[in-house]
Amino acid sequence: MSTTQTHPVDDEITKEVRANLDRAIADLTVGADSWSRLGLDQRATLITETQASIARHANDWVAAAIAAKGTHEGSMEGEEWISGPYASLAGFGRVAHSLTLMAKGESPLSGVKAQSAPGGRIRFKVLPSSLLEYTLFHGFTGEVWLKPGVPEDQARGEAGLGALRVGENGGVGLVLGAGNIASIGPLDVLYELVAFNRASVLKLNPTFAGLTEAYSAAFKPLIDANLLRIVNGAAKVGGYLTQHPGIAHVHITGSAVTHDAIVWGTGATASANREAGTPVLDKPISSELGGVSPTIIIPGKWSKADLKFQAEQIATQRLQNSGHNCIATQTLILSAEWKQKEEFLAELRRVFDRLPRREPWYPGSDRKMDAARSSYPQAEDHSGRLLIEVSEATSRDLFATEYFSPVLGHTALAGTGAEFFQAAVEFANTELDGTLGASIAVAPKDKRAIKDFDEILAGLRYGSIGVNAWSAVAFLGAPFTWGAFPGNTLEQVGSGIGVVHNAHLIDNTERSVIYGPFRTFPRSVLHGENSLFPRPPWFVTARTAHRSGAKLSAFAAKPSWLKLPGIFADAFRG
Repeated sequence: MSTTQTHPVDDEITKEVRANLDRAIADLTVGADSWSRLGLDQRATLITETQASIARHANDWVAAAIAAKGTHEGSMEGEEWISGPYASLAGFGRVAHSLTLMAKGESPLSGVKAQSAPGGRIRFKVLPSSLLEYTLFHGFTGEVWLKPGVPEDQARGEAGLGALRVGENGGVGLVLGAGNIASIGPLDVLYELVAFNRASVLKLNPTFAGLTEAYSAAFKPLIDANLLRIVNGAAKVGGYLTQHPGIAHVHITGSAVTHDAIVWGTGATASANREAGTPVLDKPISSELGGVSPTIIIPGKWSKADLKFQAEQIATQRLQNSGHNCIATQTLILSAEWKQKEEFLAELRRVFDRLPRREPWYPGSDRKMDAARSSYPQAEDHSGRLLIEVSEATSRDLFATEYFSPVLGHTALAGTGAEFFQAAVEFANTELDGTLGASIAVAPKDKRAIKDFDEILAGLRYGSIGVNAWSAVAFLGAPFTWGAFPGNTLEQVGSGIGVVHNAHLIDNTERSVIYGPFRTFPRSVLHGENSLFPRPPWFVTARTAHRSGAKLSAFAAKPSWLKLPGIFADAFRG
């Protein structure tokens, strides 16, 4: 039986398109077989060559992403550098290092310190990994936590995933790329290759069709090795590929609605298929699907500068990329007893108001914003950004709807200290949709006062947690895992199934935890408890982010002490 006779959607796309897709899968089938026979040193070389190619074409990549989004000139362009080439260069570089270690007979976790974590867990300290990294990311540390009961020795021995199984052919996978952040698709392709020995068809979201040429140049080494093909098209092309017999696995970054349509079908048959447990998708699927991310504000006595810095931090968590992030904070959980609650919200309003007006660009954003206004007629409009108080007297739609646009809600719970923290964790776990990422803001002295802080944090069921840092830093950092908290199923997919990134190739992971400074310079000089460095370049208030982002990308391509002064000089001007 021919390929064209096996697909119910064949009559919806042209014969030429079908032929091109079939040819791409055939080429990748050959590439996956060749990859299975490559030694680890050869794999590391290919990944390193691809990293160098990304660096050579980074300017074109950023220019294409800016054009796709209509990003304002100046500092906002830094978003495209940091979330595009920088994240990709860091990811490819760290994976190449892991493969190089394995080629020498060492674990990818060689030299990475481990310690116990609450609940019978082990955590590996993956940031910083060197003195150079310590200097660049001063004030930031990060860990990858294992699932309860997994011993350290087992984790070190099993680190490597697909790279432990040279000779294994994972076939061809389909990566349905996101349309909001330009490194998502490439990094998903990388993980498919090294963790599962799969070549990939990367189907671009229509919003990123304009990046095709830049991607094709940047990832030419993988394309030449028949390990990657980049295709465009709408839902019909995606439907053809998901049902193609040459595709062994599907990975999607997007919405639960799209995931469920792929898995269960659409219309009246979807419910019947779900009830019967008979998905229409005949192959495994992994996913990253977003949700309603919280930030917990633990009350304390904050200075004016503390309030200002944390307001900028929260504004960044919601407004970066015009709010079109699956990990954007959508719900602030505040203490009703915090004496500075209104003062903090007033500072947050000031940040919202003084930022340049920026229209949402992602398709459908206008409908999401209208839905928020409809559910919350009392919403405050700050230069097109909505700030909404959610209480017992209002709709609770904000807790269950990912608006994927500049909509930020806040709600208040009783208590202070450990009592409040525990209540906020319970609220985040039970009242909010999704488990992708959560953040916490807490002054050092207030954190120390909560004696069981780590134990309470361990109860927060999210795949990435940021303590005085946006949980999205885990996305930017190559060694961290990226994905929902474990436990979702096809029937109840939540924020998705599986992880990506994970450059140490660790098995049995549960979450990543990132710690940042409560506030940057100059408080640290006086109190010795915060970073000596300025606001991070991913802050929406960083005025030199475009220059810092370009220099960070050059650093990620080829780390060097000589590049640090230029990065810091721009950052301090921001």
